[in-house]
Amino acid sequence: MDLGLRGRKALVTGGTRGIGRATVLALARAGVDVVTCYLRESEPAESLRRELTELGGNHQVMRADLADAEQVQALLDEVRDRFGRLDVVVNNASAQNQLPFEELTPQEWRRMVDTNLTAVVLVVQRALPLLGEGASVISLGTKAVELGVPMRAHYTATKGGLAALNRSLAKEYGRRGIRFNILALGIIATDVLGRLPPEQSAALRTRFAQITALGRVGEPEEVAGAVLWLASDLSRYVTGATIAVDGALS
Repeated sequence: MDLGLRGRKALVTGGTRGIGRATVLALARAGVDVVTCYLRESEPAESLRRELTELGGNHQVMRADLADAEQVQALLDEVRDRFGRLDVVVNNASAQNQLPFEELTPQEWRRMVDTNLTAVVLVVQRALPLLGEGASVISLGTKAVELGVPMRAHYTATKGGLAALNRSLAKEYGRRGIRFNILALGIIATDVLGRLPPEQSAALRTRFAQITALGRVGEPEEVAGAVLWLASDLSRYVTGATIAVDGALS
C-alpha cells in the first residue's frame, strides 16, 4: 500500500536496534529520507548504514547522546543542513531495567529521566523550527503506565510523564498543524529476547503470550506499521492520543 510518504523527511532516535531499526527501515522503504542516531558505536549501526545504502535515498546514521543538549543540537543541525525541514519525528530512544524501588539511586533515577523524558523535550524543542503544517511527532510509550510493573517504577514514571507531555504539546501546537501522539507498547520481541538462550527465550514468549488477547508477543515491524500510519495523512485528524499496540495486554 502506498501511504503517500515518498519524499518526506524523518528523524528517528535510537534507530539501530529493535523497534527503532524496524521503524527506520520501514520509513526508508516507503520512500522517506531518514536521519537516525545511536549512543554507542556497534555492528548494528554499521549494518544499518549498509542496508540504507542498498535501499537508496538520503539517509544518515550518526552518534548522539540525547541526554546532552549540545549533541542534540548537533543532531538537529545535521537534519536541517541535510533536509531543510522535518515531516516526522519518532522518539524511540529509551532506557529501562529492573530494579527494586528501595535500591533506586538518585543517579539511576536521573539517568532514566534524562533518557526517557528530558531527551524527548530537547529533541522536540530543537525540531520545532523544522516542523510545519502536517508534521507528525510520534513517541514510543508503554502499556505499563496503565498496568504498573514491579521493579520498574522509575521506568513507568518517566513514560507516564511522556504521556502527559504529549497531550500538552498536542494542545499547544495543534493550531500549527503539528500532531503529537504516543504508541503504548506491550511486549515486543526485540533483540533482547533474541540474545537469550533458545529455551529461555521460548519460555518467555510462551509466558507473555498467555497475557495477551492475540496469544503472542508483538514484532518490531508491527510497531513500525503503526508509526507509518501516524506518519501518513491517513491519521491527519489524530493528535493527543495514546494508541495501544499491545495485543490487548492484561
